[in-house]
Amino acid sequence: MAVAGRKPKPHLAAVREGTFRADRNSEGAKFAPAVPVEPDWTDVLPGTSEESAEVRSKAASVWANTIPPLVQSAGLTDPQRETAIEYCITVARLWQAERNLSIQGMIVRTERGMVKNPWVTVANQYRSHFRSLTSELGLSPSAAARVQPPTDGGDDDDVFD
Repeated sequence: MAVAGRKPKPHLAAVREGTFRADRNSEGAKFAPAVPVEPDWTDVLPGTSEESAEVRSKAASVWANTIPPLVQSAGLTDPQRETAIEYCITVARLWQAERNLSIQGMIVRTERGMVKNPWVTVANQYRSHFRSLTSELGLSPSAAARVQPPTDGGDDDDVFD
């Protein structure tokens, strides 16, 4: 069930910004600082068609261009890997939907006449999911403004040191 109000700021972001208050902020989960490992895209996106290979290639490209910078800028860790994988798949599928729309057009002929191309619905659903994930990962301009880079502070009491 959704809770009304603003999304809580991640604990580390509040600490880095100096706005953490124990009575208002929760420490939340602490993740070990392990770098996420790129998945085998043939396992995640199986298929032998040329289009399947293009989607895998696009997902791998998105991973290579997005995830390493997120590790450095936002402190993305291995336990958050599934969100990163979902982001790459979403971008690849959105790309696939837009490509098919460009080839087939917005309106297609069926046995019932002219109808809206089903790829329009797919694209809209993936676009909505894309907006959600860009916010989660701090990839939109407004979300990026809220992300504070991790510091190499001298906290020797950290359990992950």
